[in-house]
Amino acid sequence: MSDPFDVAVIGAGAAGMMCASVAGQRGRRVVLIDHADKLAEKIRISGGGRCNFTNADAGPQNYLSQNPHFCRSALSRYTSQDFIALVKRYRIPFHEKHKGQLFCDRSADDIIQMLKAECGVGQVQWRMPATVKSIAREGQSFRLSTTTGDITVDKLVIATGGLSIPKIGATDFAFRIAKQFDVPVIETRPGLVPLTFDEATWTPFVPMAGISLEIDIETGEKKWRGQFREDLLFTHRGLSGPAVLQISSYWREGADMSLNLLPGLDVAAALTEGKREIRRTLANWLSQYLPSRLSEAWLLAHDLKPDTRVPDLPDKILRRLGESLNGWRIRPNGSEGYRKAEVTLGGVDTRALSQQDMSVKALPGLHFVGEAVDVTGWLGGYNFQWAWASGVAAGLSV
Repeated sequence: MSDPFDVAVIGAGAAGMMCASVAGQRGRRVVLIDHADKLAEKIRISGGGRCNFTNADAGPQNYLSQNPHFCRSALSRYTSQDFIALVKRYRIPFHEKHKGQLFCDRSADDIIQMLKAECGVGQVQWRMPATVKSIAREGQSFRLSTTTGDITVDKLVIATGGLSIPKIGATDFAFRIAKQFDVPVIETRPGLVPLTFDEATWTPFVPMAGISLEIDIETGEKKWRGQFREDLLFTHRGLSGPAVLQISSYWREGADMSLNLLPGLDVAAALTEGKREIRRTLANWLSQYLPSRLSEAWLLAHDLKPDTRVPDLPDKILRRLGESLNGWRIRPNGSEGYRKAEVTLGGVDTRALSQQDMSVKALPGLHFVGEAVDVTGWLGGYNFQWAWASGVAAGLSV
């Protein structure tokens, strides 16, 4: 015999718990299934352990998708202000860190316990840890065979996320289920991820590892062009920091990136026009604007001696130096992959889904929410807001 439930939600992460709690509080009999031993590990490790749970300014313009207008409906019906109100109701202290990014004052566990409590209000039943071995369509219902018994439901929500961070349990479950039921999937790739370079290209920059500074960065073409002003971090293998995590979602293999290391200064003009008044060495002059270690390493990487006096160099050399700092073009050879990616780009094709309730148009009763769907937010709380909004959209319908 199957347990009597109306709705099964597979995946007890951000979107899954949100969906289950909303459906349960509507009076639906909901079972929430997850294969992990620990609840919501991705929430737990997010934001350095303090969970950047939303962004006060979240809107459709902050998301990437092959179908860019799809996210509008869910995001407009459950906004960041709605989630903030829920956080306040549970008296969870939080603060704004940067550009609308909201973090818990204490710990990400506050958000996990809040969502768990909301599921309790909705009398959601838990099956965890439990592995779903198979899903079959039987008439208008779905039969789930799990390691804790069979379950038959009219509504099934897949909230198992994407491929990012496999060490905490990420799998391709959602995409396998999509394939089983002939739901198209947009090719996936790591997003919000550090970028790497081949050894020959990167060797001159290895001494800069650990240096951080605010830059302008851009890449891509037309609707896929990304432009950000954020902090850059040099690593032993390549580039990281918010600037590179942001741009990684727009970068495609074989494409260059353009970085302006001194966005507030036209270096070539400052050097050539002020050459007669500058009595300092190149390294000393650059250190006004850049970390000293970066100034010296950058000059050496461009075959310039740090102790050369600015007036002793021809304008041509100074212009070339300025262009290298204001328009550094470099081509990554890859990324750190899903093990370091914060999100998965691509996923279930939104053109196959209803933007109202996240259901599969050709198969009523089957829903996909959260990271499993081809909607990816910027760095800064946007992906959690998509999890909440898409979870609510499905939870109000199932």
